[in-house]
Amino acid sequence: MAVATTHTVTLDGATGYVIDVQTDVASGTVSVDVVGRPDVAINEAIARCRSAVLNDDLDWPSSRRVTILLSPADLPKRGPHFDLAIAIGVLAANRAIKPEHLADVVLIGELTLDGRLRAVPGALPMVMAASRRGIRRVIVPEPQAAEAQMVPGTEVYGVRSLRQAIAVLTGAAEIPEAPEVDPLPGQALLRWRGEERLEGLDLADVRGMPDARYALEVAAAGGHHLLLTGPKGAGKTTLAERLPGLLPDLELAESLEVTALHSLAGSLAPGAPIIDRPPFIAPHHSASRASIVGGGTGRVRPGEVSKAHLGILFLDEFPLLSSDIVESLREPLESGDITIARGAEFAVFPARAMVVLAANPCPCGNYSVTHSTNRCTCPRPKRDAYRAKLEGPVADRIDIHRKIMPTRTGSDGRSEPTEQVRRRVMLARSRQSARYLDTHWRLNRDVPGPALTERWPLSPAARLRLDELVYTQGTITQRGAARVHRLAWTVADLRGVEQPGTEELDVALRLRTGEPLLMSSLPRQRPVPLGEAAEPSLALVDGEASA
Repeated sequence: MAVATTHTVTLDGATGYVIDVQTDVASGTVSVDVVGRPDVAINEAIARCRSAVLNDDLDWPSSRRVTILLSPADLPKRGPHFDLAIAIGVLAANRAIKPEHLADVVLIGELTLDGRLRAVPGALPMVMAASRRGIRRVIVPEPQAAEAQMVPGTEVYGVRSLRQAIAVLTGAAEIPEAPEVDPLPGQALLRWRGEERLEGLDLADVRGMPDARYALEVAAAGGHHLLLTGPKGAGKTTLAERLPGLLPDLELAESLEVTALHSLAGSLAPGAPIIDRPPFIAPHHSASRASIVGGGTGRVRPGEVSKAHLGILFLDEFPLLSSDIVESLREPLESGDITIARGAEFAVFPARAMVVLAANPCPCGNYSVTHSTNRCTCPRPKRDAYRAKLEGPVADRIDIHRKIMPTRTGSDGRSEPTEQVRRRVMLARSRQSARYLDTHWRLNRDVPGPALTERWPLSPAARLRLDELVYTQGTITQRGAARVHRLAWTVADLRGVEQPGTEELDVALRLRTGEPLLMSSLPRQRPVPLGEAAEPSLALVDGEASA
């Protein structure tokens, strides 16, 4: 009897588990049995592995009984990336490879019938799981070597074939030649409209609208969700597309987390660099539930909500989304995670993104409360159903509500540039990092209401005012009060105030309810002539002033 053990990784949602692939080759009835909750793709791996081994002029135990155990046996195993570990395990159990060559190495890759190794989705989270387990050597398909090398302290070998993998494992002096490996299937051949298009956008291009620009600044500083409503062409998309420029770069751990999710979704191009900027994801309102929320048949994949993790999820024409998609947004808005259950499949993906919703006043976008300017052609029931989604439980979980109206006056200069506002945002975030240093929270939006009330309260006068609105007047709910409390802290962080007072509370209430902001609450924004750099200013306007 001969038993050999190789290692690979299975993914359960965004969580990876190292799997021991134990192979036993013994006398008995000729058969190949795979046990340990394999899926269809793993059961089919036997045919692929047998052909790959034989076509590489290696010995397959065709006259023996082969038993393959995927351990631990209680975890469901999915995906064709088990191929390489199974083929190497059979060869080792058949004494073609010494067992000591298989210690502390993870094998990832799908085999073709001629022994080539194909790329598979999720290589990065698999390597991250191996690293957490303490396994530092991994063998992956060549196109995904750069992706796997993003994990610090990992020794990565990118190979093109089964024979090359054997040569690496056995320490052969010469690596055999092999044809170039095809990249991961499903990658876009043409990318004319990538995220690079956002790099040239600047907040200085937005004329007027100081109220909306300040709302963007507060949202970026505290990570708050944002709802923009207004007639078509008012500038909602223009504002949303400039929000990513206000966010700081991702830290290394955050970059790995975001890149791993894109790898798991199969949207990470071979050889692509690590994602170091917060992603901006803007799916169309006609997209399916599986594409936005996540799901799929056979293997659950993260959707656009998870791909926007630690970045921005922009949902334009939000009320036109189907009702089941709207309801599914409750969980990520509250907890920052999204759970997907499909029969026996169950997966949890991180989805802690800033959600920006945009909506017109009606489906056609021409409705106006003024009779002389109202050109709406929507039937009343259709308009009411459209607006109902803007007043439902999802909209109630949005921190900042802003009404955007077209700018009617021109300007000879430019507004504050993105870089100037970004400096204030980063300064405010540094204050939050210092405040939450000994906690697992990062931004004001992450802190639960009870913790805020107990450890980081408002000033006594501000607390009394907020309690009056909740308990006496009943104009705001407990959930709304917690969100106003968080917003007040973000306003205080932007102003450099040690504790939010009544002024910060008033700004937070206006941001929450959609009331116009007082000009005295906005940062000084001196219009800058075109071509001239703006001077940074953190001071607040004293009294009424024009932005």
